[in-house]
Amino acid sequence: METAHLDRFVLERLPPLRQWPEFRFDRPEFLYPERLNAAAALIGAAVDAGNGPRQALLFPGGRWTYHDLARTSDKIAAVLAEDFALRPGARVLLRGSNGPMLAAAWLAVLKVGAVVVVTMPMLRSRELAFVSDKARIDACLCEDIFLEELERAAPEAPIVSFSRNGTAGDTHLERLMHAKEGAFAPIATFATDPALIAFTSGTTGDPKATVHFHRDVLAIADAFPRSILGACGDDRFLCSAPLAFTFGLGGQLVFPLRFGAASVLLPSATPDQFLDAMCEFRPTIAMTAPTAYRAMTERAASCDLASLRHCVSAGEHLPAATLRNWEAATGHGIVNGLGSTELLHIFVSSPCAEAKPGSTGRALPGYIAAVLNEELEPAACGEVGRLAVKGPTGCRYLDDPRQENYVQRGWNLTGDACVMDEDGFVWFQSRTDDMIVSSGYNISGHEVEEAVLRHSSVQECAVVGVPDAERGHIAKAFIVIKPGKAPSPELAREIQDFVKGDIAPYKYPRAIAFLETLPRNASGKVQRFVLRETEEQENRT
Repeated sequence: METAHLDRFVLERLPPLRQWPEFRFDRPEFLYPERLNAAAALIGAAVDAGNGPRQALLFPGGRWTYHDLARTSDKIAAVLAEDFALRPGARVLLRGSNGPMLAAAWLAVLKVGAVVVVTMPMLRSRELAFVSDKARIDACLCEDIFLEELERAAPEAPIVSFSRNGTAGDTHLERLMHAKEGAFAPIATFATDPALIAFTSGTTGDPKATVHFHRDVLAIADAFPRSILGACGDDRFLCSAPLAFTFGLGGQLVFPLRFGAASVLLPSATPDQFLDAMCEFRPTIAMTAPTAYRAMTERAASCDLASLRHCVSAGEHLPAATLRNWEAATGHGIVNGLGSTELLHIFVSSPCAEAKPGSTGRALPGYIAAVLNEELEPAACGEVGRLAVKGPTGCRYLDDPRQENYVQRGWNLTGDACVMDEDGFVWFQSRTDDMIVSSGYNISGHEVEEAVLRHSSVQECAVVGVPDAERGHIAKAFIVIKPGKAPSPELAREIQDFVKGDIAPYKYPRAIAFLETLPRNASGKVQRFVLRETEEQENRT
């Protein structure tokens, strides 16, 4: 495989070819040239096509044109190449809230042929240290208000600060940019060169690092928004997810730039803030999680949302009741989508006009989906099995033996238990692992357990997802405390606050139960399914 990467760290840690999924490029939109730099294809092509004066990014306090975004990303690329001497293939960590400078930095990393690793600003030093060590980070670009945790996590890597909107003038990155003039010529990477590393939430054990190529970045835009949304240059995207989530990367940056459209970047996007932004910025395409649609429904009934062409839901299963209530309140349907970090974005969806309420949809053009039984043979129509997918994107874990679990016989096994009907529609049933999906966030029960166990009063802990009317599910911790300690509401709050300070706050256990012992099988393994079943029984009574 030819490469422009001089730093071969990522290439040498890809899984062997025999463990790769089967990739499908049987549609013309997925046939990319041998030499391809995704940043050049996204921003450079837009400016070359005459879109330079058009609005690219809208955000609280300002707007950037395509010219602004191209010039700023060129300057950042020059800083990375000249001041830090980054070679193609080097890894650059980005940390910041959604804003124009984070978007420009993402493009700049790809322009220099490096590999971008975006992290959420809410991650703590322990989580950032894992990312830094796993990806062997060479440099970090960090929003000035989020430096502290990163400085503790990556003391060896150079850290360059920036301000969210690029207007502070005195941050480290902005001072270096002042000396840069002229356009930056993007490195002529190959379509199969790694462009980004996206970390999963870690369903079991540590998070997995998923590698995606330059061609993959374009493929997600040439799949879902092209075939399902009919995206065009007149569109204005609004997405609630951070750029660190691949759902947010597509909706915030890749999709709008691919079609010459505009993107609204919100540094924070609670349901109320998201609905306010829909009224203020008048997007044509809104993308968020089912939890947010549920939370917004009552207020949305009295809002003017006439600008919307599409509402998109992903991140967790969209209940039919949520869809019906939103449609009744606003007159707009919701496009349901199923995706994963391993495949970079949505691969199962259907336009509202073709959708079956309660179903996730069908495989997108360019992808094929099947529901397989335990023998990895096609399950009978209506039989619950494992969702398996093939297409132009797929799973390549960085130096991780779990590759063999996710990819089998050429299929990407997504971890979703589903049913497929006679029309090819996929009906989600549950997760096949212990992932907790809460308000659209993926939370590893294992990771929360590890954090709880670090509290000095905790002896044992098991964390499972339990149903919640507001968030779909929440993490609940079942805790055995150490001898001499007494369970109390105060101790529960103390443990919750401790976890919030140790890992990303959204992962903390929103419910805690104190037990004398945890249920175990004969070999001593904790039976988390017993805890789940007990919780479900109590919810029914």
